[in-house]
Amino acid sequence: MADGVEQALVPQTRFRWLFVAAILTGSFLLFLVQPMVARMALPRLGGAPAVWNSAMLVYQALLLGGYAYAHWLGRVPVRMQAGIHLAVLAAAALWLPIGLTAMELPADAEPALWVPWLFGASIGPLFFAISAQAPLLQRWYSVASGGRDPYALYAASNIGSFGGLIAYPLIVEPGLALKGQSWLWTIGYALVFLLIAACATLLPRKAPEEPHVAHHSPAPSVRRVLHWIVLAFVPSGLMLATTTFLTTDIVAVPMLWVLPLGLYLLSFSLAFREGETIPDLLAKFTPIIVLLFGATLIAGHQQLAYLNALIGLALLFVVAVALHSCMYRLRPAPDRLTGFYLAMSVGGALGGVFSGLVAPVLFDWTYEYPLLILAAGVLMPQAFLFPALARLWRGEGQGLRIKILFAVLLVAIFVWLGIFNPGGVLGEMHEQVAFLAVATVGLIATGMRVPYLVALAGGLFLFGGYRAIDISLSGDRTRSYFGVYTVTDLLEERRLAHGTTLHGVQLKGARSRIPTTYYVPGSGVGRAMLAAPALYGPAARIGVVGLGTGTLACYAQPGQHWRFYEIDPAVVDLSSASGKFSFVRQCAPQAEMAVGDARLRLVEAAPASLDLLALDAFSSDAVPMHLMTTEAFDTYGRVLAPKGLLLVHISNRFLALAPVVAGAAAEGGWHAARLVYQPSALEGRDEATISDWIALSRDGATLARLTGGDPRWLPLAPKAGFTPWTDDYASVVPVMRAFNPSLADE
Repeated sequence: MADGVEQALVPQTRFRWLFVAAILTGSFLLFLVQPMVARMALPRLGGAPAVWNSAMLVYQALLLGGYAYAHWLGRVPVRMQAGIHLAVLAAAALWLPIGLTAMELPADAEPALWVPWLFGASIGPLFFAISAQAPLLQRWYSVASGGRDPYALYAASNIGSFGGLIAYPLIVEPGLALKGQSWLWTIGYALVFLLIAACATLLPRKAPEEPHVAHHSPAPSVRRVLHWIVLAFVPSGLMLATTTFLTTDIVAVPMLWVLPLGLYLLSFSLAFREGETIPDLLAKFTPIIVLLFGATLIAGHQQLAYLNALIGLALLFVVAVALHSCMYRLRPAPDRLTGFYLAMSVGGALGGVFSGLVAPVLFDWTYEYPLLILAAGVLMPQAFLFPALARLWRGEGQGLRIKILFAVLLVAIFVWLGIFNPGGVLGEMHEQVAFLAVATVGLIATGMRVPYLVALAGGLFLFGGYRAIDISLSGDRTRSYFGVYTVTDLLEERRLAHGTTLHGVQLKGARSRIPTTYYVPGSGVGRAMLAAPALYGPAARIGVVGLGTGTLACYAQPGQHWRFYEIDPAVVDLSSASGKFSFVRQCAPQAEMAVGDARLRLVEAAPASLDLLALDAFSSDAVPMHLMTTEAFDTYGRVLAPKGLLLVHISNRFLALAPVVAGAAAEGGWHAARLVYQPSALEGRDEATISDWIALSRDGATLARLTGGDPRWLPLAPKAGFTPWTDDYASVVPVMRAFNPSLADE
């Protein structure tokens, strides 16, 4: 008997690393394939939100399917499980090397139907097979080690996921073209197959009566399963909500989405471990952190943008660790392991659907963020910070009266501060006093859930909720899958902000037709628009990619033909006949509106159908990468007349895009000149801003006529050592100013 036990424990002492390696490698590949396939699909499908929402649903469905498959395999003995799973992996290998299927989509393809089919047919079997790794191998480890607790191995799964997530944008994408990435993934898949086969050899040859492990455990109740789902729902939803909130209301930084998702994954590694130290600390301090940071963060102070971003990330991590620790404490015995992970996957998928798909439809602001903060307050464990507070709340006789009085006073204080005195009597000290009140209330209320939730809701309402609700009720804000648009009416002008980025300004009264911001007459695009009649005659054909407020429409002249390309219908509504901005209806009411991804719509356009095309598609400092590749510039060249002009807007706080355009120009035979415009004091009165435009033409004489020897137009030469972006290779890392100090002046 002792020999049998010793033999069963051999994998635990000597071969545990094999299970860790297999789980880690599989999870690494899983998070590597998602952005890789997204990059492959971008040129074919465009950047429409319906495409990526459908793709996300495919990933979630395949992940759920993989976890359900792992759960179903528990019906058969583990040696048979190994045989079945290896056969599934071998069958899925027929889809290697990884890539999009060559099927052609109809011109009027509905993304909700065709995108799931395209992604499912391209990577479905591979994603399904790999997604089952973590729960399946943990169960095998429990059997092979004689019933040892396998949950700690989930840390390896999430470390692998985090590694794949970070490796793709920082290492894989900058270092390899898509074809090379595909072969790298193929090699990784072969390695996973070998590691799983090696793990299978460690399983006992004679299966016990039960296919799971030797001991039994009762089935979890429906209430317990629902509790698991909710505990998984909130961190998953909060991860996406944090990403949206930070990039919408705090700061728009490229690749910022990597950080919330990475911290979410790492939270499992910290939460799924033995010991009471972390849970005890979380129960005492997480409620205070959530109350202070959650309530104050939604104020969205731009002067503290980066600090607020760090606070938001820290808040997400603390909440995720706290709730995932609750899940770990409520975990079932190993024989119920796959059902536990299936419930977790259901909760994670529902959280993603809520924040990614439902919230943009239901809300005009990121209301999902404070709602999920409140939900975290409901679910997280709480403990009194000091014994004296416990005696205060639980004292016989007066406890109930204290709770009622506390709640009434708390609501009264917050309502008074938030509604009747926003910066009034307290003046500049208003927010400091309010913050101190929130901190004091939180210190007293922590440990009693209902009073704590009242304090948390009051803080959320005070610091940003009231203002957000007021703007929503005024109708000055709209939301789509592309972001949140806020219209601000001032005395002499009206502004449109997309998240944290100014999207356009229209002056009021007699000056309402004057182009402003990046589009003033002295800017690169302003000079090109003014030169269009001389270059192309009175019937010039002009296209603009990116509508915004429609400012450029006020360069339109009688007889010209104008066409705007805009991906977001919400922006079209803001600048249409009944919208808040009147540039288009005042200056170019006959302009065509082509709604959809600009590159796909331009492919449909007739050759040489435009004389001038302005590319201004950036929003909130995000870069639609597929619009900046050499293939995209070939599309622009096909649509433009032989002597046509292309104007590319590259103003960006975080990215130096001149090398990208210069590389595409060199590859495509374009002549290029750049104008970085600094507004004068006079133009500053009309809201002129610094702008950076590049003019390109395949006809050198046309470009020379535009620049006219003006020394402010500088020739654009390719940057030494920079690889131009293509549909097969593109990375923002080489052009990020934060990573490349030499680009500071680019």
